[in-house]
Amino acid sequence: MNDTSGRRDFLKLGMAGLATAGVVGAAVAVDAQKAAAQAAPDSVLRTVLDRGKLIVGTGSTNAPWHFENDAGELVGMDITMGRILAKGLFDDPTKVEFVMQDPAQRIPNVTTNKVDITIQFMTMSAQRSQLVNFSRPYYVEGVALLSLPTAENKTFDKLLAGGSATRVSILQNVDAEAQVHSVLPECQVMQIDTQANVLQALESKRVDAAAVDLSTVRWLASRNPDRYFDAGKSWLSMLYGAALRQGDLDWLTFVNATFTIAMFGHENALYDAAFKDYFGQEPPARHPGFPAI
Repeated sequence: MNDTSGRRDFLKLGMAGLATAGVVGAAVAVDAQKAAAQAAPDSVLRTVLDRGKLIVGTGSTNAPWHFENDAGELVGMDITMGRILAKGLFDDPTKVEFVMQDPAQRIPNVTTNKVDITIQFMTMSAQRSQLVNFSRPYYVEGVALLSLPTAENKTFDKLLAGGSATRVSILQNVDAEAQVHSVLPECQVMQIDTQANVLQALESKRVDAAAVDLSTVRWLASRNPDRYFDAGKSWLSMLYGAALRQGDLDWLTFVNATFTIAMFGHENALYDAAFKDYFGQEPPARHPGFPAI
């Protein structure tokens, strides 16, 4: 057989493979739940599949992560991550029950099996990792500067150039002043008791900028461009991950795979729509080839 005929036969085989890909894919989809049910008997993965729904611990009062919209529906980026898991489990993003919990319950409710997973803008840390397993990060939070769209010094460069005349509000914390001075070393720092008052200080023009979470800056600036402006500076990266019970590799592996596919793979519709809706930005484009994950 010469090279030409050999290549022709190879291409025929390739086309045949493509023709049957849909059938094979359908078979894989049908058998996926049976395969997952082979998880360890005490795995949350098997428990969830047998139950027929996922139970997610979360909150309801912190936009853009978990909050009620005008129609009274629970929405937000955390809620979307729960629906992504439900779709991966049952091919149905509605097969999930959200349990409202106080932030202090995020770890106890996982370790006592009151919820299957906590998805509640939870910052990953070494200390917390001694108590729960964390999923792969699904968002990189940070500190950012929110300013007024009508202000002359609304950009970070102008705020920095303002030196000691620049005033910044931030939620009171032991290291709050050091956080702000790491990027605006000469500014005046006003530590305030609540996040609402941090923003009120900006709106009343008692400060030139408010140092808040990056997600809050993007949410407010995209939803209220006439009231808020993203000054264009973020720092102090913090990872948000879902919390799972320790000692359950099957469940952790499933959650990580599902998140990875939603964020970097082909099943990204839910994640992309939420990212744009809640942060006002398009997710970075995925490029086939070497994995940038």
